[in-house]
Amino acid sequence: MTADITNTLNGTNPEKVKPPQTNVEDEDDDDDAEDDAAPENAGANGEAKKKKKKKKPKKKKSAGSKQTEPPTIGLTKLFPDGVYPEGELQEYKDDNAWRTTSEEKRYEERMAMEDPEITYQHVRRGAEVHRQVRKYARKVIKPGMTTTEIAELIENGTRALVESDGLEGGVGFPTGLSINNCAAHYTPNAGDTVVLQHGDVMKVDIGVHVKGRIVDSAFTLSFNPEYEKLLEAVKAATDTGIREAGIDVRLGELAGYIQETMESYEVEVGGKTLPVKPIENLSGHDITKYHIHGGKSICLVKNDDQTKMEEGEYFAIETFGSTGRGKVIDSGEISHYSKVLDAPHTPLRLTSAKSLLKTINKNFGTIPFCRRYLDRVGESKYLLALNHLVAQGVVQEYPPLYDVRGSMTAQFEHTILLRPTRKEVVSRGDDY
Repeated sequence: MTADITNTLNGTNPEKVKPPQTNVEDEDDDDDAEDDAAPENAGANGEAKKKKKKKKPKKKKSAGSKQTEPPTIGLTKLFPDGVYPEGELQEYKDDNAWRTTSEEKRYEERMAMEDPEITYQHVRRGAEVHRQVRKYARKVIKPGMTTTEIAELIENGTRALVESDGLEGGVGFPTGLSINNCAAHYTPNAGDTVVLQHGDVMKVDIGVHVKGRIVDSAFTLSFNPEYEKLLEAVKAATDTGIREAGIDVRLGELAGYIQETMESYEVEVGGKTLPVKPIENLSGHDITKYHIHGGKSICLVKNDDQTKMEEGEYFAIETFGSTGRGKVIDSGEISHYSKVLDAPHTPLRLTSAKSLLKTINKNFGTIPFCRRYLDRVGESKYLLALNHLVAQGVVQEYPPLYDVRGSMTAQFEHTILLRPTRKEVVSRGDDY
């Protein structure tokens, strides 16, 4: 759901411990003191008979629960203190290098952490959920699985680890499992029978949200080494975008850095050398609370956009590369939807549309959803009502996006936070 069409929108102790005696204090200092005093109590024969206490084995501190496979343990049980791992930190460059050591900016960050509305703990919690869920997914996804099986294992893990399903937290958008020349916005609908094949290149786009703060991060899987250079190119372009992003950076210039990196790669497929092209009408974007596309777009080709990144903003730095035209079109059955932010108050003629809108407001708000999620909350025979909401401008639909047949596309993406002192790549992990 992260593609944005430009201009459109413990172990045991190894030490042997003596059996404990009852009613004995476990104090190291007392033991040492008594050992030192023992010679004074020696008998007449001059033998120093120490009366040494036997220590009670100390209780080993629990290392905390470990995640299961598949992941089912909620993150609050793994991090009971409510402090979640910080993402990768990158310092600002050039005119903003001063921010790293600024006492004023450090103070602003401390104040942000104490504010329940803007604390970074929500996005860090979502990012840790993302890392743990995708770790398992990357381990078990194999050719022969259906896209429905893959989507459900990811989404079930997300819901379990966030420990919520709805507006307080849960899935941040439908799990994208776009295959081959489909670059984005495909997730299976009910009855879908698509099976992952060995020669496929699949983009896995996972969203997690905690109190509306969305973590948006994606990777690409390929089981054919022929496409390794395609994946390498896109990952490198995303890392370039992350490295060059920062406060006051102009979006058009940032796009140029991404394009330059992407186009420096080639891929050999079937003995033919193909250039890797950035998909020109897809883009990264800013993320606001409960809204995946906040209004700013980071295109993948250089342009004249003078819009600047600003302090405190969240961005999805995502890039798409293709062996085809480098341009996508709408095609195929629609699965992705979201309620339009500030949707017009349009009279709805269909009673079923009014009822469906109540369900959407209650369960998703402006968080993107798919038809499977409507099925899950008990809706049925809703397509007419859903299409009516789309026609009235209340709900936005997102068709799958395809490059030319026979081409392959790849995607990598991270969510970054432009903190006052430095840049935090909140979704960074050991894998990518």
